[in-house]
Amino acid sequence: MFHDVRLPSGGPARELIAVAGLLVDEVPQGAVVERVDGGGRLALPTLVDAHIHPDKTSWGEPWHSRRPAHGIAEYVAGDVELARALPTPVAERALRLMSHAAAQGTRAMRAHVDVAPAYGLSGIEGVAEAAGKLAGIVDVELVAFPQHGVVRTPGVAELLAEAAASGLVTHIGGIDPAGFDAEGTGEGAGGEDQLGTVFALAERHGLGLDIHLHDRGEQGLAPLRDIAARTRALGLQGRVSIAHAFAVAGLAARELDETADLLAEAGISLTTVALSESTILPFRRLAERGVRVGLGSDGVRDSWSPYGDADMLHRAWLAGWALDARLDEDLEACFRLASDGGAELLGLPKADLRPGSPADFMLVDGECLPQVVIDRPRRDLVVRGGRVVARDGRLA
Repeated sequence: MFHDVRLPSGGPARELIAVAGLLVDEVPQGAVVERVDGGGRLALPTLVDAHIHPDKTSWGEPWHSRRPAHGIAEYVAGDVELARALPTPVAERALRLMSHAAAQGTRAMRAHVDVAPAYGLSGIEGVAEAAGKLAGIVDVELVAFPQHGVVRTPGVAELLAEAAASGLVTHIGGIDPAGFDAEGTGEGAGGEDQLGTVFALAERHGLGLDIHLHDRGEQGLAPLRDIAARTRALGLQGRVSIAHAFAVAGLAARELDETADLLAEAGISLTTVALSESTILPFRRLAERGVRVGLGSDGVRDSWSPYGDADMLHRAWLAGWALDARLDEDLEACFRLASDGGAELLGLPKADLRPGSPADFMLVDGECLPQVVIDRPRRDLVVRGGRVVARDGRLA
């Protein structure tokens, strides 16, 4: 029982009662519950990171100085250099970052992990090991992600097949089939293009798909339409996501609505990472047309960029900043994108603090939800399934 807490909907302080991982109206007769003093703090739903790369991180490692890079190929080469230079195994680095994320209020994440000849499946195995150690604290979906390309890099298709059969991943990834991964021979394993390869693996192993689309304009929209057609043809509605979708961010109103309707009909969800005003997805307009949209951290202090901290409250702030959000309702929408949007995308129930919802919440010293998004106070308590898992920004 969490006594003396306030809800973002307002009203006097009240109690949140957790039984068997769920919030309930009253303590069942005969039940013994622990009493935790909320101290008048504001209770908020915990958050979902719908797009993060924990295998690439140098979080907690010595400072890494980055060189200029032009295009994905040069960034990918930097990934390999950094991975070889870091003394700490990926499992340890991923655990460090994911633990930090959990202590900041992340209850679930979708982790994209590179699969390439440079790494084999070591990244998948390392992040899976870290996820196992955080069971009951943060739920982790693993994506076998072909960052180096399926078409342009020999051996990736075979490694994706091995990852798909490993039982460790929930999704198969993809990347820019009309741009970055159209280079090289033009054919992947078995004469298939990239999308043919990854869709076949997902169908064969009962996995979802999560495909990065950075390309803009028609080069990004044509694969999007192809993905929608394949999704419908194979009956994979609700199991396919597209990350970034910068081409969608650049659409005008009418074309945006038409594209949103196409995505909604195919049951395809999108993720955005609030990189800038020109790349953040118009998530409220998309949601009005029936498209699920989640928010993610993307890379965190990796070879691509020194930025990122895996704090989804900070990411909600970044979304507000990118959209020039000023009104309370706009700031609240950015928070809901990080909580409800990600939960819906991952198929999780909303942690909306109502009876019957998961007892997943955090307590902060705050006045109201918009103010919390702006000031990003310390997470004094993080509760998962009714159990305190973090205090003062650190795992308990």
